[in-house]
Amino acid sequence: MNTATGRRSSSRKRSRKRRPWLLLFRVVAWIICAGVFWCGYLLWLINGYQTDKPLIKSDAGIVLGAALWNDLPSPALKERLEFALKLYEEGIVDKLILSGGLDANGATKTEAEGMRDYLIEKGISADKLLLEEKSTSTYENLAFSKKIAEQNKLGTLLVITHDYHAARAKEIAKKLDFSPLQVAATKSKVLNPVYNESREVLAFTKWKLDSLLHTFGFPPSDSSL
Repeated sequence: MNTATGRRSSSRKRSRKRRPWLLLFRVVAWIICAGVFWCGYLLWLINGYQTDKPLIKSDAGIVLGAALWNDLPSPALKERLEFALKLYEEGIVDKLILSGGLDANGATKTEAEGMRDYLIEKGISADKLLLEEKSTSTYENLAFSKKIAEQNKLGTLLVITHDYHAARAKEIAKKLDFSPLQVAATKSKVLNPVYNESREVLAFTKWKLDSLLHTFGFPPSDSSL
């Protein structure tokens, strides 16, 4: 009898020792599942953005900046600029607001200046180009460009970027009360889709957190995303 009781007692002790590890395993498993679901949701938003929506003629298009290489637009930025040039030539936008500050990669020009020089070489008159040269993030791109538009009495605005970036840009523009809310997006032939979508998932996650904090009165944190 005593032997059976001792066995049950020993079994209970071993069970108690295992419980903390079992609980930790379950917590980790739920975190992994939540992370996979969250990444899948964001990838659905990123890849589900429709690039073929009809565009409303706008007073200005806001070209979101990207890196300069040796003070010249990178291949990806050239894609955005060529797309913006196409929209301008088609009469969809009357002016372009070029948005982007100074890179931390040794550039001596701001992204906005690099974009301006490229478009002038393509034949756009300088008086059709407005520069926003302070921003270091997508939120700042749009917030600062909106102020420039208001100062120049430009009402309707069209955000111009890449397709992988469009869903987040649209959410930020909505937060900043853009009306009408429209984002024109071009697909890239030069960017690595796996790298850019992975980076965009991180950037989108950060934006969601920033947006939540902003709702409670905290300004979005500084970021290059």
